[in-house]
Amino acid sequence: MTNQPKTEWIDFGFETVPVKEKQSRVADVFSSVASSYDIMNDLMSGGVHRLWKDALMDWLAPCKGQILIDLAGGTGDIALRFLKRGGSHVHVVDINPDMISAGKKRSDIKAYSNQLDWTVASAEDIPLQTGTAERVTISFGLRNVTNRDVALREAFRVLKPGGRFCCLEFSTVQNATFSKLYDLWSFNAMPQLGRMVARDEAAYRYLAESIRTFPAQHDLARMMSEAGFAQVRFRNLSNGIAAIHSGWKLD
Repeated sequence: MTNQPKTEWIDFGFETVPVKEKQSRVADVFSSVASSYDIMNDLMSGGVHRLWKDALMDWLAPCKGQILIDLAGGTGDIALRFLKRGGSHVHVVDINPDMISAGKKRSDIKAYSNQLDWTVASAEDIPLQTGTAERVTISFGLRNVTNRDVALREAFRVLKPGGRFCCLEFSTVQNATFSKLYDLWSFNAMPQLGRMVARDEAAYRYLAESIRTFPAQHDLARMMSEAGFAQVRFRNLSNGIAAIHSGWKLD
């Protein structure tokens, strides 16, 4: 009897799929929604995602001379905020060329084009030198990465000593009653909005499911510590619907 190679499995929303398939399936999701991604963010959160991203910038405290690597940077929302706050340069890294293409077309980002680089690449294999940037971020992207531990180690690698990594991501709601209401919204209204606006109900059903399978706040903090980050802490936003995790590369 011939031994068959062992297949490794991973979450894709509430599905379990072979590891080798997740990246392509996530790519299909974001290629489908790229053109409507920004407006859907406003609709799904009632605009609150803007406040969350502003809170992320408050923690990052951009200043002149700083370089940011924004992983899963998509349409450049974080990059634009960083540059407006005084940062000097941003490397936007995203595995999906359709998301990057949508970002490049934004009228509000064109004024900063000489301060931006756009790179199609995975957060698990960043094509930048070790110690490139003072800041590294990933916003609403880590849950879509196949190997999150590898991505965290890559984020640590490309930071300069003394640099800071911040992850803004959906997380675990802290209040049981509010959690039930949130479930009703995300599993019913969110896919319907996806169907009407992005013409893709399944994509937004996956995105809702992927939130529920992502590590809770303390678990992600532990993963960051294991990747080498020091002084790891997190801040809940909107009762834990989202959270910002922060860690430093000390040497």
